[in-house]
Amino acid sequence: MAGRTAIHPTGLSVNSPVATPSGCRGSVRAMSDSPLRVDRRDDGVVVLTLALPDRRNAMTGELTAAWGATVAKMRGDRSVRCIVVTGDGSAFCAGGDLSWIAESPDMNVDAIRDRMLPFYRTWLSIRELEAPSIAAVNGHAVGAGLCLALACDIRYAARGAKLSAPFTQLGMHAGMAATYLLPEVVGTAAARDLLLTGRAVDADEALRLGLVSAVFDRESLLDEALAAAARVAGAAPIATRLTKAGLRAGHGSLEEALQYESLAQPVTFATDDLREGLAATRERRTAKFTGR
Repeated sequence: MAGRTAIHPTGLSVNSPVATPSGCRGSVRAMSDSPLRVDRRDDGVVVLTLALPDRRNAMTGELTAAWGATVAKMRGDRSVRCIVVTGDGSAFCAGGDLSWIAESPDMNVDAIRDRMLPFYRTWLSIRELEAPSIAAVNGHAVGAGLCLALACDIRYAARGAKLSAPFTQLGMHAGMAATYLLPEVVGTAAARDLLLTGRAVDADEALRLGLVSAVFDRESLLDEALAAAARVAGAAPIATRLTKAGLRAGHGSLEEALQYESLAQPVTFATDDLREGLAATRERRTAKFTGR
């Protein structure tokens, strides 16, 4: 069975076999005491697992630092073709660790802002990667945890998962770009509903709203996400990166989209991957794209 190399946030490689979900390639996992497991697969897929199950994968300072270091390490790494984000245990992510607010009652607005902006940008940095990302929402995604899922390009949810942005119910304004990310994904009307009421939606309602693209049994969620990631990773890398960039650009008009595509598509016409894709179609075989 093929193996994976797990990259600890320090950059150290760890090699040890572990059990994997059925149907998945062999896995090598990062150190068990790391708050973030990073599993690199042979097919170009990297799995990031928030690994603080006892804290429902809350975004602690240690986890935030590990996330930032890991995402920074993947930036510019063309061997990474798709990222899957999931949580260990019963939750996807319980959101930010707010214990510091009670511990620092005298912090002024400027000090809080100086703390929160780097926190937001660290977690949202996954949007800056050229490789697409998939959130496998295995359990509850709350507040900033929901925003992390929204920052990914595709979202799948497990049955039983609940997604919520209960900021106002906690006495605070939304953060981590929730007022941008939610409307981007579900539209303004649904975003108003979710942000102003703070109510939780189950996986089936999240699917109806367009908050997630599919719902799977909890036991099969990761397998399904990995299968989708493998399909993304198997596509032509240059075409995939340009497609993600075009979607992220948020064209303001049909003409802007045409102008972008009239530049991006000719770039792909000049690649070896296009010739490989056409040849594979004629020969009825799977294309082997190299990113050239």
